[in-house]
Amino acid sequence: MTIKMEMLENLKQQKCLDDEQLLDNKKMIASSWFTDLRDEICASFEKIEKNQFNNKQNINFHKKKWERNGGGGGVISVMKGKVFEKVGVNISTVHGEFSKEFRSQIPGAEDNGKFWASGISVVSHMCNPYVPAAHMNTRLLVTGEGDKKKIWFGGGGDLTPIFEDEKASSLFHKNFKLSCEKYNTDYYPRFKHWCDEYFYLPHRKETRGIGGIFFDYLNSNNWENDLSFVKDIGKTFLSSYLEIINSRINYKFTKNDRKEQLIRRGRYVEFNLLYDRGTIFGLKTGGNTEAVLMSLPPKVSWI
Repeated sequence: MTIKMEMLENLKQQKCLDDEQLLDNKKMIASSWFTDLRDEICASFEKIEKNQFNNKQNINFHKKKWERNGGGGGVISVMKGKVFEKVGVNISTVHGEFSKEFRSQIPGAEDNGKFWASGISVVSHMCNPYVPAAHMNTRLLVTGEGDKKKIWFGGGGDLTPIFEDEKASSLFHKNFKLSCEKYNTDYYPRFKHWCDEYFYLPHRKETRGIGGIFFDYLNSNNWENDLSFVKDIGKTFLSSYLEIINSRINYKFTKNDRKEQLIRRGRYVEFNLLYDRGTIFGLKTGGNTEAVLMSLPPKVSWI
C-alpha cells in the first residue's frame, strides 16, 4: 500500500474526513497514479529506442502542457523514433460542465452536467509492421452533486497487429485474464466481450484488431480495490507490450508489408474519428485538440 493510500485509510478510520474531503483525496491519489504510470511507460519506451540499432541519437518524449478553458488541463507526451514511428502518452485532469446535449449521455451528469475526470491514454504506432499497434487508457470520473453524485473507473487495452499474430494475441489476452481474475472471475469474459463489441467498425464489418478488455462505470463499492485493479491493468499492459515489442523488433519486412501496414492504419483512423468515445468525450468537453487526436498515426493510406 502506498503512503497516500495509507493516509487515506487512516483518516477514514479516524473519521477525520467528510465525504467531500475523502473524494478529493481519491481524486488526488488517482491522478497521481496516472502521472506515475505515464513516467514509467515513457521511460520504458525511451529505453527501447536507446538500446536498439546502436542508436546514438537522443530520441525522447517531447512533453507539452495544455490548459482547458473550462477547468484543468494535461500534458501531451509524444515520441517519434526508429522503433516507435509515433507513440503518445497523455495525461489529463479536467473539470467543469458538460454541454446540455452531451450530459444526458453521462451517468450522474443529467441535471447540472458537472464533472471531474482524470486519466491516461497511450497509443503506439510502430515502424516495423510486425510489431502490433497498441492502445491503453484508464480513467476516473466523478459526475453530479450531492446524493446524485457518481464515481467510477473506466478503461482497458487492445492490440492491433497488422498481420495475424497468434502468439502476441495469446500473450496479451492471457495476461489481462490473469489480472482480471485476481479481482473478479466475471471481469475477463465480460470486459473481453465489451471490447470485442466496442472496437468494431460496422461500416467495414470487421474488428479493429484482436481486442483485449474494455470496461466502464466500474464501481464495486470498494474504491481502493477498484483502483488496485486499474493499476494492475496499466502495469499488465506495459509488461505485455514490452515483451511483444522486444520479441519482434528485429523482424525483416518488405515494401509490401509496409504498404499493408499503412492500409490497416486507415481502419484505425476510421474508428477513432467515427466511433471512439474518448475522442468524442475530449472534443465535446473542450479538450485540447492536439491531445485528443494524438492517437492518429503519422502516415496512413487508403486504396
